[in-house]
Amino acid sequence: MQGQLLEIIPQNIQKRTFSRLRPAISGAVSLLRHSCYNWAINQRLGERTFMSAIKQDDIIQSVADALQYISYYHPLDFIQAMEAAYHKEESKGAKDAIAQILINSRMCAQGHRPLCQDTGIVTVFLTIGMDVRFDDATMGVEDMVNEGVRRAYKLPENILRASILADPDGKRANTKDNTPAIIHTKMVPGNTIDVHVAAKGGGSEAKSKFAMLNPSDSVVDWVLEQVPKMGAGWCPPGMLGIGIGGTAEKAMLLAKESLLEPIDIQELQARGAQNRSEELRLELYDKVNKLGIGAQGLGGLTTVLDIKVADYPTHAANKPVAIIPNCAATRHTHFVLDGSGPCKLEAPKLEDWPEISWEVGDSVRRVDLNTVTREDMKDWTPGETLLLSGKMLTGRDAAHKRMVDMINKGEELPVDLKNRFIYYVGPVDPVRDEVVGPAGPTTATRMDKFTRTILEKTGLMGMIGKAERGDIAIEAIKDNEASYLMAVGGAAYLVSQAIRNAEVVGFSDLGMEAIYEFDVVDMPVTVAVDTKGASVHKIGPQEWYAKINATEVS
Repeated sequence: MQGQLLEIIPQNIQKRTFSRLRPAISGAVSLLRHSCYNWAINQRLGERTFMSAIKQDDIIQSVADALQYISYYHPLDFIQAMEAAYHKEESKGAKDAIAQILINSRMCAQGHRPLCQDTGIVTVFLTIGMDVRFDDATMGVEDMVNEGVRRAYKLPENILRASILADPDGKRANTKDNTPAIIHTKMVPGNTIDVHVAAKGGGSEAKSKFAMLNPSDSVVDWVLEQVPKMGAGWCPPGMLGIGIGGTAEKAMLLAKESLLEPIDIQELQARGAQNRSEELRLELYDKVNKLGIGAQGLGGLTTVLDIKVADYPTHAANKPVAIIPNCAATRHTHFVLDGSGPCKLEAPKLEDWPEISWEVGDSVRRVDLNTVTREDMKDWTPGETLLLSGKMLTGRDAAHKRMVDMINKGEELPVDLKNRFIYYVGPVDPVRDEVVGPAGPTTATRMDKFTRTILEKTGLMGMIGKAERGDIAIEAIKDNEASYLMAVGGAAYLVSQAIRNAEVVGFSDLGMEAIYEFDVVDMPVTVAVDTKGASVHKIGPQEWYAKINATEVS
């Protein structure tokens, strides 16, 4: 074709201007070929529209905007379900926990700061139409998504915590920008890109369960056996995603993807089940809530806000089943790119949040961490609310491992833990005039194996974290007449308002896992394990299980 076009140009012009005309002619030919190709493809598909051209930066910026958006906005369906749970709840401890989560949520929406200090591992589901073009692309689609993650987590106005570690069984080095994301891609007919973006906290992800059941085994029985074992580290109330069928990895993927669906169990209850998956949802929603685990595992009426079930055909010899919980920091959104530019996510209205106040009352016990004694702690009772003021240290997984290694080698620790309290937290970096960013608790059970050594070798007096302690930690607490206090998971920004000063005092190379010294005023906590070893996470659910199943609760 290019040769034919050149034949109609006089020879003398060709000789004088060929070098200038050739790029233009080549471009025209290329455009003509491209248009003919589009026309042929669209005619074959019975369509009359050209393929969509999606710009590389539209994908990058849309992913970044979505991650920022979900860092401080709960989905509206979650807010509505939590408000309903709050008004229904009769357990004081659970009701207080839900109140703190809702207040934290409203504060984050107003301040554009993270709902939780754990801003998650990013999961993205891409459904790409086969008529999509990437005309200006200089990188692959997965690289575009990861560039969006990088851009979001390093945004100066709202820095998000980087939690992703490379070499997971070796050096466990932080990648510094929360990449790479977990990306699932599917190609379908069409000319748009459908995108689901989620950020999943490590505490809830750690409570995921999988089993290859026998074909005759009961899914309901297995789920009801697993949920109590999950404890409160997944920050209930939230959702459970259940995947059934396929293969081992397919069941897990089904469970994860089901959590992107809106909370709609009440609508299902109203219309009734129409298939086996919906029957399971209704049965499990009722039976899981009757376990009495409650918000934050303190015992109460609402453990799950909804249960999702997704299934897929499987081998005759198998019944793979997976459970993945979604925590109180539920973070996901959806958008579609059609070539018209980056996504535009509409901000919710503040009126969508309930006006809830949380008051501890005049009788609450106030504790000065600078002067509290072991004798004072003997008066604390499981389930009691305390307001902490004074100085505390922080430290989580990496710091505890390093401290125990140093103790075993006879090395001196960078800080003196004697008669101190340590808070299990990895805060978000501060912005603007903040002392520290959102600083909610991390799951305490991960520190259980270090607890006895730390208590007995350093003289540490107490610990603050999220959820229950395991038996080995409770025994160590009892033997050393120490205490464990629980802060509400999912209320990180609210907790950070109590912190008046923050300074790194040890292991600065660990980044967000460094040891800080916080100076706090009226930080709310619950006595979770007292000096005698009594645990509210055992007492509370047992009490509420008995009440619910004796129909004592209306």
